[in-house]
Amino acid sequence: MARAIAGAPRPYPRRANVEFAAKESAAAGGAARRKAPRSSHAEWKPKKDRKDPVELLAGQDENRVSELIPIRYGRMLASPFTFFRGAAAVMAMDLAETPASGFRVQACGDAHLSNLGIFAAPDRRLVFDINDFDETLPAPWEWDVKRLAASFEIAGRDRGFTPKQTRGAVLATVREYREAMLGFAAMFNLDVWYARLDVEILLADLAKVADRKQVRAVEKDVAKAYRRNHLKAFGRLVHEVDGDPRIISDPPLLVPIRELIADAPRHELEGQIQEMLGRYRESLQGDRRHLFDSYRYVDMARKVVGVGSVGTRCWVILMMGRDGQDPLFMQAKEAEASVLEPYAGTSEFGTHGERVVEGQHLVQAAGDILLGWLPSFGLDDEDRDFYVRQLWDGKRSIKIETLAPKGLEVYGAVCGWTLARAHARSGDRFAIAAYLGKGESFDEAIADFSKRYADQNELDFAALADAARSGRIEAWTDLT
Repeated sequence: MARAIAGAPRPYPRRANVEFAAKESAAAGGAARRKAPRSSHAEWKPKKDRKDPVELLAGQDENRVSELIPIRYGRMLASPFTFFRGAAAVMAMDLAETPASGFRVQACGDAHLSNLGIFAAPDRRLVFDINDFDETLPAPWEWDVKRLAASFEIAGRDRGFTPKQTRGAVLATVREYREAMLGFAAMFNLDVWYARLDVEILLADLAKVADRKQVRAVEKDVAKAYRRNHLKAFGRLVHEVDGDPRIISDPPLLVPIRELIADAPRHELEGQIQEMLGRYRESLQGDRRHLFDSYRYVDMARKVVGVGSVGTRCWVILMMGRDGQDPLFMQAKEAEASVLEPYAGTSEFGTHGERVVEGQHLVQAAGDILLGWLPSFGLDDEDRDFYVRQLWDGKRSIKIETLAPKGLEVYGAVCGWTLARAHARSGDRFAIAAYLGKGESFDEAIADFSKRYADQNELDFAALADAARSGRIEAWTDLT
């Protein structure tokens, strides 16, 4: 599978000086097996004094929009898988107690299978990559691998697959990560940075093992991604008011700023927004500033997004270009401290928006040309950090519910390759590859861990459901 999906340039033949340059790192990787044997990653048992997961999640609510918090819990209570998606802070706490080899990478921090997907690269081709970086931070590479693998175990159970089928998807994910890391260790540095996965390669690999119905379902998702652009957003999110385009009102999921801050004089409000956009503009490189300056601000609204992010502030901003048929939708999403910080250390950047953006640049093979950050700004007199990107630009996740067991295996391999490529860019790929080795010891250990952690996730999901029934938390289950 690694050779099939590695659509990057083929590695040049290895030379003696390449071997010599990597020798020290490879030796460190081999030595790390004594510190943290690969088989040790199979273990998972909660500490006796493990913090209550509901209490940990509730602690995140302190800085969130209070009226949106019940939506967050409602979405998390849809299934153990949606709970897992929203419980990155819980797993970060647990991962800090697991073995680690000592090698750090720019971790995604929330590397579950729904945080990888399709989006449009600057050359307008669709690529597959990690697409969520709210929690990114330098951290042990094993944390990302374990969260990704556990997400496949939990998703397989959610789909009703047999234990054997589910384990097959987990093993495919980890095996591909390991084999891909070995491949990246054999490549020159620049080739690693050029490596990326175009969607056409993903479809070709799926067609080799999946039936036509599955392939068509994924092709349908890809076709929708091509159409998921600013014009599509404009048609869905905008209507005309007195001859001017305005974002529709659909509370509480989408609320125009004119409704949220009704008492503020319009000129004062627009002045604040222009200041906000100006600060964001300064984070862009020169040519992107020129492009951004060709658009004018029209309207803004608060939007509810994701599962774990619900309650953080997220603004969608409508701008217009050459005429009334040239819209640009931007999303400004609040950036808080990464859930990894208590265990991996604080960020080196002055704002969390910059942390997210710089982490994304380091990890992604191709990214949004308008990605930037907005430091210390708030419309409620509270300084908050944001990162800014295009709202819809071909972005779409594969619908896991359409995949049969073999399709989930293929998807797992694609995700494993993508995560390995991200880690190879930012970490010591020679040391990690040497640690992993050519055998399947690590793969089997992570599959065992994933099964045990999925059991824990079900217990934590049940605890949140009990908290909702008892009134300890409020959850709205009738909103999507």
